[in-house]
Amino acid sequence: MSPVFSHGDLRLYLLSLLDEAPRHGYDLMQALSERTGGTYTPSAGTIYPRLAKLEEEGLVTKTVDGRKTVYEITDAGRAEVAARAGDLEGIEAGLADSVRLIADEVRGSVREAMKSLRADLAAAAREERHDAPRASRDDDPRTLSREQLQRADAAVNDFRARVRSDLRTHVARGGALAASVVDDLATALDNAAKDITRALRG
Repeated sequence: MSPVFSHGDLRLYLLSLLDEAPRHGYDLMQALSERTGGTYTPSAGTIYPRLAKLEEEGLVTKTVDGRKTVYEITDAGRAEVAARAGDLEGIEAGLADSVRLIADEVRGSVREAMKSLRADLAAAAREERHDAPRASRDDDPRTLSREQLQRADAAVNDFRARVRSDLRTHVARGGALAASVVDDLATALDNAAKDITRALRG
């Protein structure tokens, strides 16, 4: 998966979010998720070290509000945000491109997995048609059906494992799943189920 933020860009973007209003760490994570359409939700291990660095640089301050630590931008932080307005515009533009790319990569993984599943099912159907005359003479049809069922189960399990691996890798690298990606996955699975039902009905 392509990274959402280039080196150093997340630091400036955090400053810009704090320039809008004071926020605690979880609020910043949620804001980043919302600004990226749900395709990127940073971990605490990504956010808090950067906030600590910004505090060391005198660009933000923190106060404890009950059980939450609230971060607020300083005058020096505001000055940096103002001075780098052009950089922020570039980050926003690049962010939109990165979000589209990540969504396309996830959708592409789903499409490839579905293509492979359909190919496996088509091959199983061709082999079943080819073996049907021999099976009617020599083999118990129920045995053949069980064998084909095992092949179908294996194809479905392989598809599920590949998609699960792609999705988990995406999330582990700091991404989240946009609603449109989940919708595409649900639609693809529904279409595959309909294809299987039509094939079974002959």
